[in-house]
Amino acid sequence: MDLETLAWGYGLIEGPRADAAGGLYFSDVTRGGVYRRERDGGVATVVPKRRGVGGIALHRDGGLVISGRDVCHVRAGATRILLERPPGVGGFNDLFTDAAGRVYVGSLRSDPFDLGREREAGELYRIDPGGAWVALYGDVGLSNGIGFSPDGAILYHADSAAGQILAHEVDADGRTSNRRVFASLEGGAPDGLAVDAQGGVWVASFGGGAVHRFTPDGARDRRIAIPASHVTSLCFGGADGCDLYVVSADNTERPERGGTIFRARSEIPGLPAPPARV
Repeated sequence: MDLETLAWGYGLIEGPRADAAGGLYFSDVTRGGVYRRERDGGVATVVPKRRGVGGIALHRDGGLVISGRDVCHVRAGATRILLERPPGVGGFNDLFTDAAGRVYVGSLRSDPFDLGREREAGELYRIDPGGAWVALYGDVGLSNGIGFSPDGAILYHADSAAGQILAHEVDADGRTSNRRVFASLEGGAPDGLAVDAQGGVWVASFGGGAVHRFTPDGARDRRIAIPASHVTSLCFGGADGCDLYVVSADNTERPERGGTIFRARSEIPGLPAPPARV
């Protein structure tokens, strides 16, 4: 799979999300800011300075839902808080939306960069249209990528600390049950993830320099080498859904470039990310 380099010069890039106009939103966790790469290659600042944004979703009414110290909806320079930090929560990381526009976001109770101490596990929260929210489950060591199967019946959730991708059944009301380990990753920690139209789960390998695809039964069927050690996340986009965007915190071929955005073409389209309705 051929890789094209689209942008570079960032710290730890996260939260990629493509829009219908050919743009790509992304964040810089360590240096701050949320950005949009335009179709012509230019990059615009959407939310200046904000650090720790691990997840981004487009909103039905315009603007973005973003994580960080809280979960908020930012539109035209105005910020609306959707979920404040509950006691003991340091912030929120990756997030995703279901077909009803509910937002699912993972919490962080330990510094994700402090790997030398015992971690306090976080939770997965669901934010509903109308503003209500609930903690669905806990015991997630380091919450990262979130996604849904094509029929919306399975929620995938990467736990980087455990090296596992968890799977939960989801009912029509957004309640989860029956946790199981969907797949384990060796030689790197599972970070951001995306699901394709065939139900395959694509996972960024932080520390493993690759993107892996797992079939719906949890078997790994491909590995794509990425010229970065710390591959952080990925998403699908493009008119046919077959553009695969991969982001990183470094660049092993050109170390001076730092965090980099790559693009490849997949023969399988990705599932579209539903807009948030919260």
